[in-house]
Amino acid sequence: MSDTAEIFSEPASQKTPAFTRLVPLVVLGALLSITPLTDVLPAAWNTGLVVAGVSLLSAGLLVVLRGFIADRSTRNLAEMMAVFTEQDLCPTVIANANGDVLSANTRAKTQIHAVPGTRLHHCLKSRFANPAAILLRLQSIAEIHESAREDIVTVGSTIPISVFSVSQEMFCWRFHLDERGQWDDAPVPVLTEGRNGSVLRVNGVAEAMLGQKPEVMGKIFPNDVPKLGEISMVQTSDGQIPVTVAELFRSGTVRDLLLLPMNAAGQTGPDAPFAELPVPVMCLSAEGLILDANRMAIKLIGEIEQGKSNVAEIMHGLGYPILDWLTRAVADEDAVPRSEFLRLTRQDKEVFVQVTLNRVTCDGGICLIAVLNDATELKTMEAQFVQGQKMQAVGQLAGGVAHDFNNLLTAISGHCDLLLLRHDQNDPNYGDLVQINQNANRAAALVSQLLAFSRKQTLQPEVLDLRDTISDLIHLLNRLVGEKVRLTLSHDPVLKPVRADKRQLEQVFMNLVVNARDAMPEGGEVRIETEVVSLTEPFRRDRATVQPGEYVIVKVIDSGTGIPADKLQKVFEPFYTTKRTGEGTGLGLSTVYGIVKQTGGFIFVDSIPGKGTEFTVLLPVSKAQQKNDRDNASLPEIPTSRQGEGVVLLVEDEAPVRAFATRALRLKGYTVLEAGSAEEALYLLEDESVHVDAFVTDVVMPGMDGPSWVRKAMETRPDVRVVFMSGYTEGAFGDSGPEIANSTFLPKPFSLTQLTETVFHLLN
Repeated sequence: MSDTAEIFSEPASQKTPAFTRLVPLVVLGALLSITPLTDVLPAAWNTGLVVAGVSLLSAGLLVVLRGFIADRSTRNLAEMMAVFTEQDLCPTVIANANGDVLSANTRAKTQIHAVPGTRLHHCLKSRFANPAAILLRLQSIAEIHESAREDIVTVGSTIPISVFSVSQEMFCWRFHLDERGQWDDAPVPVLTEGRNGSVLRVNGVAEAMLGQKPEVMGKIFPNDVPKLGEISMVQTSDGQIPVTVAELFRSGTVRDLLLLPMNAAGQTGPDAPFAELPVPVMCLSAEGLILDANRMAIKLIGEIEQGKSNVAEIMHGLGYPILDWLTRAVADEDAVPRSEFLRLTRQDKEVFVQVTLNRVTCDGGICLIAVLNDATELKTMEAQFVQGQKMQAVGQLAGGVAHDFNNLLTAISGHCDLLLLRHDQNDPNYGDLVQINQNANRAAALVSQLLAFSRKQTLQPEVLDLRDTISDLIHLLNRLVGEKVRLTLSHDPVLKPVRADKRQLEQVFMNLVVNARDAMPEGGEVRIETEVVSLTEPFRRDRATVQPGEYVIVKVIDSGTGIPADKLQKVFEPFYTTKRTGEGTGLGLSTVYGIVKQTGGFIFVDSIPGKGTEFTVLLPVSKAQQKNDRDNASLPEIPTSRQGEGVVLLVEDEAPVRAFATRALRLKGYTVLEAGSAEEALYLLEDESVHVDAFVTDVVMPGMDGPSWVRKAMETRPDVRVVFMSGYTEGAFGDSGPEIANSTFLPKPFSLTQLTETVFHLLN
């Protein structure tokens, strides 16, 4: 067996990550670089060995580091995929290239006993004779073409297997282990045909009609198997009877066939009542008129008028006229039945159906039998996966651009502040400078919204009483809603505290109230209600699961135009808006969603068109005690003209930002030492005679980052105060923050006043 094949047979315990195999290379490189053989080899040779050792060491460490990063990315991707595979109706497994199971949905755990840590081919030994070879063959195809599918013939059935490549080292496997038991209790005759005309299964009604359990199709149809929809004779124990054949399900070479006995008029007889068929079925004319529909079809598509309703009026989504699709199906008698996914025009809810057309001959004319399958769950899962990918892409874009973009905005607004200090309001340039400053702030707010949506902004949580938070905001909210809209509050008298960023939470309420106002152009009422609820068991809604515990609920209710059902699931998408161009960015509700989720809460929306909309925010109750910040809030603010004193070491790799910050601090009386990198800062601090009172440092820099160099510097200068500044800190701080004593954080972009005030308060 080749090395590639062995990945599906080698025990999981013996497998090691690929990058760990480079450890001997790293060790060899280290030995060569630190152990010169001066007594054995000439100096030139010894130098060459050292150079080779350093090269080997560097290359090995780089590969090991990349391996660790790839391994972490693989785990994160597997966790995300597990959320979607759990909704799959088939056993679905996420495995790495070695065949190790990373995650499995409930059906896979139950039916093939696939659990994380096991080998996939071990889980399939009871199903296939040589599962390792099957998996290897399909994975090799998927590595080239990104996906592969094959029907594996086993004893008594055929099992389709599909696989697609999630990443270079991860694959998603789906096993269609449909036991076809759903036809056993069906009131109509159904049989399952396998490869080469073999009969794999017949249900009870089919066995009673035929009087036997035939092994091949030839014993059922003496005159060869008819085409779908044609009337043919079937051999039974009482002689031959006419039937028409319809295909209920197909998977590769396996298909389920419905045998409908016909009466003398050529219609389905009482022995196989059309209305009681166990699947949604419609009979269509060539022009698309619905001639007949059974009970399950009517339940799925809604009320119809048989003989008057046209399928083109109740379904859409092909991208071209549905009647053209029907015309081609009628004209091509040799066409293999093909399924299409369509959307129903129901007003009460969004429903997707998979429609399979079968051409039949009826009373000398051509009709179509449409077999329907509810595909809402599948399309919803597909849409959520696409939405998740889109959300992740926008989040990565926001996080990646925020750092550089906020540096630019800091330089623009900072130098604008410096210019404003030299111009009074009577200066003709003053208005232009104010416009530059205001638009820089607007750009900063847009970046902040993107970071909030992607849940990568830096929060400053505190314990809050939402009654106080909303009360402090009520005056502004009243101004926002205007005179035609009435704003009312209803608080729970025993409201409990929550832990959140007050500024961000205020933004949530402002966005929700503004959206409510816009939904009532003629005026109305916006109600804000709060209450405390205690969940004793998990609460599931909209694919979210709220764990048991205490939550503070905030509802923002309006009596406006409402949101149509087909748009309700899109309101939290970034850049989605129903407003006209120039009236909104489409980031308001996506920002709300990001803030609430990053705070650990949930948000749901209910709406009835024409009656109003209700947004419900759930925030977990905080167990921590609320701090009394009233005393601090009442202290007079230090005037911005107050001069400071002390030595500040400013470390910033962006020259424009460094230039602005240096000038701003020197204007306020500080002595400023500049450094363009962490390494340069540490070099300055090697001189013990240099006294420094505060470090003002960027977080993300080339080479050593801010927290790393500060920790090293504080080994000899433990009393120095620190101001960390950055537009995006997730990569440097992680979830726990800088964890450095006497430190504070200043988010970019910041103004001249914000920078100097932060340093002043830190040193005083």
